[in-house]
Amino acid sequence: MEKFAVLGCGVVGSGVVELFEKNKALIEKRCGKSLEMGYILDLRDFPDRPYGNKVVKSIDTILADKDVTVVAECMGGVEPAFTFVKACLEAGKSVSTSNKELVAKKGDILLQTAKDHNVNFFFEASVGGAIPIIRPMHKCLAANTFSAVAGILNGTTNFILNKMICDSMDFETALKLAQELGYAEKDPTADVEGHDACRKICILSSLAFGKHVYPESVFTKGIREVELKDTKYCEQLGYAIKLIAQVKALDNGKILPTVMPMAVKNTNLLSQVNDVFNAVMTDTDGADRSMFYGRGAGKFPTASAVLGDMIEQVQLDGTISAQTWESADNADFIEDFAAFSACRYFRTTSADVALLTEVFGDVAERTISDDEETVCIVNVEMNAAQVDAAVKALSQKGVQVLAQYPILV
Repeated sequence: MEKFAVLGCGVVGSGVVELFEKNKALIEKRCGKSLEMGYILDLRDFPDRPYGNKVVKSIDTILADKDVTVVAECMGGVEPAFTFVKACLEAGKSVSTSNKELVAKKGDILLQTAKDHNVNFFFEASVGGAIPIIRPMHKCLAANTFSAVAGILNGTTNFILNKMICDSMDFETALKLAQELGYAEKDPTADVEGHDACRKICILSSLAFGKHVYPESVFTKGIREVELKDTKYCEQLGYAIKLIAQVKALDNGKILPTVMPMAVKNTNLLSQVNDVFNAVMTDTDGADRSMFYGRGAGKFPTASAVLGDMIEQVQLDGTISAQTWESADNADFIEDFAAFSACRYFRTTSADVALLTEVFGDVAERTISDDEETVCIVNVEMNAAQVDAAVKALSQKGVQVLAQYPILV
């Protein structure tokens, strides 16, 4: 009989416990072993719940029990989660976590600690909730070289943008609705400013390219400045504004991870990902383009991924070498955002398409104009310096750029 422990009995932690109890017979059959919930670490008591007698207040109780072979970390944040997880790994106990901040900031250390003690540090639930993406990247796509990974990795922002596009809500109204429905926190900063998506693209970048990418190295811009009129104009031109987290391999051997609102062409499947759903798209040399889609958050979807990791660990003997990456002493393998280049959507105060063509270059035939402003698609890739130069040139002619978005095709 093997035991597991759960660190933190909040939304995800309680979901792990409840889903395990619900599907215990099935889980044990798939593990090929008997499995018992040994402990729940939490500062609170749960006297009215059937697992209330499993609650302990000290990590030492879990560390001392040799029958506990796998631990689910569902606490969130870096500390004390990092200290507790590292101690579990050093005690020979594998860990499955849903904590994207922990993996994004300390994943390299914890992966090495797991390797040193012949156990595993699993984190399928840290990106995309119930969407299988971590395991496919290091198993199913293990024979491939990655050229890019892009996705919609935050359900809250996707819900807000979807309401702006489909229901003509402004940002603040859509955010308030998201909070009322429980999709957004009272303090939505981590979501709407892009920090949550940033942590997730750090994890995917590290796994795809083999070196730890820290959040501080990722250009990150959220959706607060997205205006309703731009979501409508984009829709008319065949695009959808989405918060896209992506990483690309460049010809100079470096990678460029970013998080920002982009105008996604409607021929790209990411443009069709709506509501609170997430999706990840991978580009590789062998498998070409693959897409993974599903619920990116929530009590039971995330618990499903945590338990999936735990089931695999119970079946294993030793560390999985493929699910790892190296520490990075510096960020010299990450290109500066100034090198980011893409075609662009522009909204300006000029209705003179000839003038815009003169400044921008190849402007698409389809534009939307009125007496006060023009929306156009520029079919020439522009980097940050070229955008700045174009904005300055227009300003000198009395034209103001009101909004601009890079395009994802």
